[in-house]
Amino acid sequence: MSRYPDTPTPAAPQAGAAASAYGLQNHGLTGLNRVYWNLTEPALYEESIVRGEGFLCHEGPLVVHTGKHTARAAADKFVVREASSEDYIWWGQHNRPFPPESFHSLLARIQAYLQGRDVFVQDCFGGADPAYRLPVRIITETAWHSLFARTMFLKPENLEGYRSHIPEFTVIAAPGFNASPLIDSTRTETFIVLNLAARLAIIGGTCYGGEIKKTVFTVLNALLPLDGVLPMHCSANVGGGGDSAIFFGLSGTGKTTLSADPGRRLIGDDEHGWSDDGVFNFEDGCYAKVIRLSESAEPQIHACTRRFGTILENVVFDPRTRRLDLNDDRLTENTRAAYPLRYIDNALPEKRAGHPRNVVFLTCDASGVLPPIARLTPDQAVYHFMSGYTSKIAGTEIGLGTEPEITFSACFGAPFMVHHPYKYAMMLKAKLLSHGVQVWLVNTGWTGGPFGVGKRISIRYTRALLNAALGGALDQVEYWRDEVFGLQVPKRCEGVPDSILDPANTWPSREEYQRKYDTLASRFIENFRLLTGQEGIPAGLEAHGPHRH
Repeated sequence: MSRYPDTPTPAAPQAGAAASAYGLQNHGLTGLNRVYWNLTEPALYEESIVRGEGFLCHEGPLVVHTGKHTARAAADKFVVREASSEDYIWWGQHNRPFPPESFHSLLARIQAYLQGRDVFVQDCFGGADPAYRLPVRIITETAWHSLFARTMFLKPENLEGYRSHIPEFTVIAAPGFNASPLIDSTRTETFIVLNLAARLAIIGGTCYGGEIKKTVFTVLNALLPLDGVLPMHCSANVGGGGDSAIFFGLSGTGKTTLSADPGRRLIGDDEHGWSDDGVFNFEDGCYAKVIRLSESAEPQIHACTRRFGTILENVVFDPRTRRLDLNDDRLTENTRAAYPLRYIDNALPEKRAGHPRNVVFLTCDASGVLPPIARLTPDQAVYHFMSGYTSKIAGTEIGLGTEPEITFSACFGAPFMVHHPYKYAMMLKAKLLSHGVQVWLVNTGWTGGPFGVGKRISIRYTRALLNAALGGALDQVEYWRDEVFGLQVPKRCEGVPDSILDPANTWPSREEYQRKYDTLASRFIENFRLLTGQEGIPAGLEAHGPHRH
């Protein structure tokens, strides 16, 4: 809402110039003050600054502060339990059921809250493949959230495209509206509620931009499998010979960094679909962690933090010079940059490529026992995909401390998976077998001991191993078999010390290493037992995981 409601803001004269014929009354939004339709980046910059939402900083980025929520409020996400979807939803920790009557009551209160206020609308798409593209509408209370949506999602090609846009899913984000848990059936004042039948999601009580992005991703995770498309929490790139590769992993494990390879074209950094025609990006932007970002190690992403059109969340800057300090974590470890994909020099404009030759599972092993790279069979790939072992990195979710937290996140993105992980895993296996894809497990975590004792594996070594895997060099070397997990580990890789490839060699004591490895194996076994102990999940999958001696 404008600080000065009686004074026109910079974009007021153009507020309706790109309005869709499908108006906001279709979403029950009436009595609004002014609706700003599909404003461009410069106009949204002006609106954000005039409204006191952000700061223009050195060389052009817009810096915003998200208040008390500097990460996703994962425990405050709900899915409305209704007849059309309840049979296929993976109910539980990540998909908490929400009563339909509570949803409609909460929606009515948001609709009333927005009366008399300015709102911003971005009509856009999720999915670069026209055959599976989802028209979405993002309605926001703040200009910077509208800029975030415009940055992250795909846009109509011309003015007529905006005017004829009819959304098939709508997100309403009202961060200034706080729920009442006693009235609204929420856990706290914060809420993210999806209603798949109504094709509508509502967000309140949080300014964190990632909630908007991940809400659309969750919707695509629900809908695309019904059309035979595998949605994936992964980055993707493609080599000069058309050999695409995808990189699964939680935030902080290296998806963005490792896929931004100057020798390969970037398809996207976070969310993709795999159809019968190949891989396609869901988005038009990147959303990267930037805490302690190194200009020498990650020059392309670092350069994006100094560009007009980039939104920086919770990055500290000097109020006089407006120069950034990417090393300052006083607000959060989870500082973020949202920027257009085209800002990466070697980004692929089509955001689409053929079937991958290689699939990489990125795991940040805080226990320090997994090898830096291992080759998996398709059945092992199913096991590790469903397990999704990694470590949550500080700041990426509310409640995380300063140390990595060992976790299992099914499909390397459990909070966003709507169907049971077994469904996604079986879709993945079918595609691996159909297209002869090689799967690799890559540890970007610790070696020489657990967190606090060992050290993080050098990104230089990880890049060398990935280049060898994607380029075929690892097809020519000898392997040894890990006795606990049955992993096939290369004995040699150019540019990587042989000792690194067998992690036991990096520990002070091989016996201590084996004890820690056995402990990790027991955690895998217990997690998989909980994950598969449900009706409809066949027995025998656990045979492709670790075996304790």
